[in-house]
Amino acid sequence: MADTLVIGTARIDREREPGRRWERVGPGGDPVAPGTPAPRRKPTSGGVVLDCGWGRLVFGQTFTEQVEVADVLRSEADGARDICIYLRDPHVLVSRLPDELFIDPSLTYRLSLGKRRPAATDGGDIPGLTIRPLRDADDAEAVNRIYARNGMVPAPVEVLVDNAGDDRFLHLVAEDAAGEVVGTITGVDHVAVFADPEQGASLWCLTVDFNTAPPGTGQALLTALADRLDARGRAYVDLSVLAENSGAIRLYERLGFRRTGTLCVKRKNPINERLFLPATPQGYDELNPYARIVADEAMRRGIRVEVTDPHWGELRLTNGGRTIHTRESLSELTSAVAMSRCDDKRVTRRILAEAGLSVPRGRTATGDADDLAFLGDVGPLVVKPARGEQGNGITVGVRTPQALTAAVELARGFCPDVLIEEQCEGEDLRVIVIDHEVVAAAVRRPAQITGDGVHDVTELIERQSRRRAGATGGESRIPIDDMTREVVAEAGHRMHDVLPEGQVLAVRRTANLHTGGTIHDVTAELHRDLAEACVTASRALDIPVTGLDLLVGSPDRPEHVFVEANERPGLANHEPQPTAERFVDLLFPGTRGPQRLWSPAGTGGTT
Repeated sequence: MADTLVIGTARIDREREPGRRWERVGPGGDPVAPGTPAPRRKPTSGGVVLDCGWGRLVFGQTFTEQVEVADVLRSEADGARDICIYLRDPHVLVSRLPDELFIDPSLTYRLSLGKRRPAATDGGDIPGLTIRPLRDADDAEAVNRIYARNGMVPAPVEVLVDNAGDDRFLHLVAEDAAGEVVGTITGVDHVAVFADPEQGASLWCLTVDFNTAPPGTGQALLTALADRLDARGRAYVDLSVLAENSGAIRLYERLGFRRTGTLCVKRKNPINERLFLPATPQGYDELNPYARIVADEAMRRGIRVEVTDPHWGELRLTNGGRTIHTRESLSELTSAVAMSRCDDKRVTRRILAEAGLSVPRGRTATGDADDLAFLGDVGPLVVKPARGEQGNGITVGVRTPQALTAAVELARGFCPDVLIEEQCEGEDLRVIVIDHEVVAAAVRRPAQITGDGVHDVTELIERQSRRRAGATGGESRIPIDDMTREVVAEAGHRMHDVLPEGQVLAVRRTANLHTGGTIHDVTAELHRDLAEACVTASRALDIPVTGLDLLVGSPDRPEHVFVEANERPGLANHEPQPTAERFVDLLFPGTRGPQRLWSPAGTGGTT
């Protein structure tokens, strides 16, 4: 319900035990982990509490005493998010327990069903998209992956599956043409739960995979749920949404939802901290996602955050007598020498090679016969500016003298010094190392589009670019330039061709996120040898935070070459891995909490 469509407000509890489940509860019950002491006292007034896996719905109108609502919220399980809705006079309860409870800063909207249902709720057909009930553990795992990717609290798989078979729930998923789950929504039938005399219902956890879901998936899920509740004879369906989520609010109002005065009460727990902490600092809303994730983690710990330059991503963080300036993941702890080692790709490769690490064969371009001799000796090349970022000026797959001359000229437009390297095959792997420990790893893939049998290549690129921009706060877009046209042409297509439904076409050579690339977490698969090589690289560069780029046959195999090192990696690209947490640990060790450390594939889990 809250946190619908756009990234949810509840952050994942990193220390929640994998696979932990709480027993289902009926009306008035409390969730308990296996082996824990007896739960606290249960409501005696017949109050209704419904376990949703990620937390419980507490139906406030079913309680006769507010003190019993407080007791239920106090019994909230670690790592869960309980929500009390429809409580009479919620402000009175919160005013009596301000240190424990708070009013959720969300707005509640209602869609009338039946004959009064607006026609605008018709989402239309999306080619290849199927809306169906959640069926099994595989579906539940896919739903949890989407929850985690969007910063929402996951639920035990068995609870999701059990609930999907319960008449009180309508848990739907959106499945694309390839059979992948790309969106989810949960409805709760109040009549089935507590014989609601108002014949109402509510919806929760509407979210989609912004990397893969077709445009309109969220609306299609809303429409499907409304249809099913309408068929049951329900009078309305409610949802709540963060007051700042203007995009989702516009959608709901366009679909016929109308604002109501219903408020929700939540407990002050670590998941909810951002919702009840003091107002965000001036300039916070102008921060990009890479600076905002650091600010969020610092504020969560009670560290004072000042935004000194929002457009540059600069923060001043203060805790006690310690103050540190940061720019995204770059801080004062990274020395100017370490930064310069990463800034010049020629220096990076020399230091890594001297440390015994594998790097591609390469040389500084001289613009003479030696460049051509190198091309003839090693074959296809990658040409890049010696200094630069975000993939600017890089040409991949240079095979002819003419192409080499053009690529060097392009690179010199960004930096007078140009590096030419052997083109190595493999997947593009980014590994985040903080304080000389591996924290996250992800494979990056070039931007691609999927045909729908209707739109041409140009239209598909534009649509995918808008989706990537929306999912990354404008950080990722697919340019329609000469490189894009060339890649499309090499695949045997023209920009005005209409691709058959389901056909996938890569439209860029490099996997840079700023040009529409996507990132896929492989932390759990990372081979020990790759992890050890990355730690060796961070120590050789003497840098406390770095994003190391490698080409690998597979993340779970040891073969690799290092391509470059980034002194300011985007931590937000690696959620749900605890990159921001480990970064703030480095800056302010005294605020460090229990850690979840990365463990190499095949070593028996986490420590």
